[in-house]
Amino acid sequence: MAERSNGWDWDLVVAGASFAGAACALAAVHYGLRVCVLERKRDPGVKLHTTGILVKEAAERTWLNRVPPSLVQRVERVRLYAPNLRSLSLAAPGYYFLTTDTPNLMRWLAEELRAHGVELRLHQSFTRASRIGDGWQVDSLGSTRCLVGADGAKSRVAECIGLGRVADFLYGIEHEFAGLRLPEPDALHCFISRRYAPGYIGWVAQNPTGVQLGLALRHRDAKPRRPDIDGFRQRIGELVGLPARLTPTATRAGLIPCGGPVAAMSAPGAILTGDAAGIVSPVTAGGIHSAWQHGWTVGEAIALHVRGDGPAPESIAEQAAPRFRAKRALRWAYDRFQADWPFDLLLHSAPLRWAAEQVYFHRRRTWPGFRRSG
Repeated sequence: MAERSNGWDWDLVVAGASFAGAACALAAVHYGLRVCVLERKRDPGVKLHTTGILVKEAAERTWLNRVPPSLVQRVERVRLYAPNLRSLSLAAPGYYFLTTDTPNLMRWLAEELRAHGVELRLHQSFTRASRIGDGWQVDSLGSTRCLVGADGAKSRVAECIGLGRVADFLYGIEHEFAGLRLPEPDALHCFISRRYAPGYIGWVAQNPTGVQLGLALRHRDAKPRRPDIDGFRQRIGELVGLPARLTPTATRAGLIPCGGPVAAMSAPGAILTGDAAGIVSPVTAGGIHSAWQHGWTVGEAIALHVRGDGPAPESIAEQAAPRFRAKRALRWAYDRFQADWPFDLLLHSAPLRWAAEQVYFHRRRTWPGFRRSG
């Protein structure tokens, strides 16, 4: 147990050591707060629910610009495939993505927490907290001025405190094939298909250790459906250069919030961030960046408030939550009107390119003379 300060065992307890939780903890400890992070997994690199793909903004403007070069691979284009498998190559001047060795990226992030003074408790879940004065008594941990829930789409912190709960989800699954090399490794291959990915897309990308192939679809509790990732691979494998007979070396899967920020993400002394707060784009591209930005803002606001230099962090957390207005409109339309024929027909049209730019490049213009194939 850390030394008590002003009667508290901790200034901040964060549940969850993924991107938003790590950002929150690193921001707070930067200002001298005593921070403890609870992570239910024994190894941060297993049972992952993220593709680990970073957009340029996250790679250049956040703590993630420190990631060792061996853990990332630069990808400068998006190849977007219509359901009939005709494709459009998109890019924006100077823009890129980083695919990652995701398991080792998460292990590196855990080591960053420890190296900068955060108390990281692996294999220790958040179970319950009760009000104590102006803070919280966290079971099996002690007292804290502030509690942050960064513990995923089914947040226990949100349930315990009575905060907003995520209600709209995608369900995603991703297979990884170690040692494999794509013929076109500099592109993020994205597939539109009502059959295999209703409400979202499929994707294939080269990363530093192999190839990742994923599929996600709109998840509705009334009619839950698991993605047919094997059928999807058979459908697109020859096109992107995946051998017919492959056994995944790793699998990751989980729920992805897609409804935007929850209505009530804070209470006095308690704040949600990341997936727990719905801080994920409704069409999810750039989700890690949004989660990191919000987590960092929350951690910094808590630290400044504890030091007497800032307003209540709960108000900052609410104000800093991205609203994703354009992407929420795209999500609404995609949920209600997705069909294959418009994408087959309009793949090279200006409206579809505009929508793709919104998702992938944040309104950046694509290079003139975009390439067509198929």
